[in-house]
Amino acid sequence: MQAMQWEGDSLLLLDQTKLPTKVEYLRCTTHQMVADAICRLVVRGAPAIGVAAAYGMALGALEYKGTDKEGLYTYLQQVRRTLAETRPTAVNLFWALQRMQTKLDNVKDKPVAEIRAALTKEAQLMEKEDIETNRAIGYYGNAIVPDQARILTHCNAGALATCGYGTALGVIRAAHEAGKGVHVFADETRPLLQGARLTAFELMEDGIPVTLITDNMAGWVMHKGMVDLVIFGADRIAANGDTANKIGSYSVAVLAKENGIPVYSAAPLSSIDINLCTGDEIPVEERDPKEVTHLGGIQVAPSGVHVFNPAFDVTLHQYLDGIITEVGILRPPFERSISAALAARATSTTS
Repeated sequence: MQAMQWEGDSLLLLDQTKLPTKVEYLRCTTHQMVADAICRLVVRGAPAIGVAAAYGMALGALEYKGTDKEGLYTYLQQVRRTLAETRPTAVNLFWALQRMQTKLDNVKDKPVAEIRAALTKEAQLMEKEDIETNRAIGYYGNAIVPDQARILTHCNAGALATCGYGTALGVIRAAHEAGKGVHVFADETRPLLQGARLTAFELMEDGIPVTLITDNMAGWVMHKGMVDLVIFGADRIAANGDTANKIGSYSVAVLAKENGIPVYSAAPLSSIDINLCTGDEIPVEERDPKEVTHLGGIQVAPSGVHVFNPAFDVTLHQYLDGIITEVGILRPPFERSISAALAARATSTTS
């Protein structure tokens, strides 16, 4: 099941707000529709958000009615700003938009038709690369998964959060495909239940054994010796390894360390923001209070109650045993391993 698909001159997005009871696709024909879909969590997960935004840029070029390339370039700057304002935490969004901007700068003197074709091709290339990246993450991550491992994960970092295969779930998929007999404990992930609605659904679709637990059961399940490994995704990673992921990830990591359980984050190098020294600098999105006061559209809290609803928290680097990437597993000290990985990628890109 794909989170997105380019079809003709439009982007099909699997509406993840309706899973698991309904499988419906939203057809986006404008960049504004893509921006709205990102805001409403129709598409979510850092890698998927990034590629969706790239397609949003391509749609912006297609929807432009003028014929002059200067006007198109100016219009696409507004398109980029609109897409950049959708969600602040996932750095992949800004990485993808910058890559599309670079492509636009390289072809801005071409005819309008060629600019449109180049932007569409670049977004399609990013989609293809994301799947390849996820499979590489799965390959390297499989090395740290023991036979018959019981793995706890938080939120959804699978095919639904990417263009296919997944990051944290990519590691789990690779271990399953290797015949390791893994079993997953999926936190429900309040307040929007991505673990219950998406992760459990995705794993069941693939025939990977999964047990759903509420978020506040995680510590007890660990204490009872039912978990061997914790793996979750990342929306932004600071230069020191501090990792932003769905709210509740920090608690899971602290509980795991208390119980002597290894903790890994799985993410592409594009999720690393080398410009931020620590996680204290990561912008954390705060969302609609109704996500907490209502469940399935039904009010479950007193009217007028004050709500604090950060969508993410930051797991401090000292709670992580490693960051699983497409170039291998980065180990502490993360400042050194992250810097080396990014330098090696820059060298391979320019060579």
